[in-house]
Amino acid sequence: MKNWLLLMSFFVSFAIHADDNNSYLPKAKAGTKCVEDRQIMRTNHMDLILHQRDKTMRDGKRDGRHSLKECINCHVTKNDKNEYPNIDSSQHFCNSCHTYVAVKTDCFSCHRSIPENKQVKK
Repeated sequence: MKNWLLLMSFFVSFAIHADDNNSYLPKAKAGTKCVEDRQIMRTNHMDLILHQRDKTMRDGKRDGRHSLKECINCHVTKNDKNEYPNIDSSQHFCNSCHTYVAVKTDCFSCHRSIPENKQVKK
């Protein structure tokens, strides 16, 4: 029994790592291209966002290439009800990925979780 469980855990972990099609992620806006390659964003997006934060807060430079605001404007899209999902929803781009990898976000206690000039219906 112990060997069987060990074998099954191996296959389950392999299947998780094999999910390269990002089926758990909502699609970004059609016709858009991310500012960086997918693998760079997967591994370094937090460093890019923090670097952008430092440029903005310390140097006053707001070029926006890696700003959280621009990520939200592109990646948070309307759901089937034509509404922007709340950050707590599994349909929210940030929450869907962070839940998948078991990482807690704390960005949205200060930052918007939906594109600018949009409202979430509750």
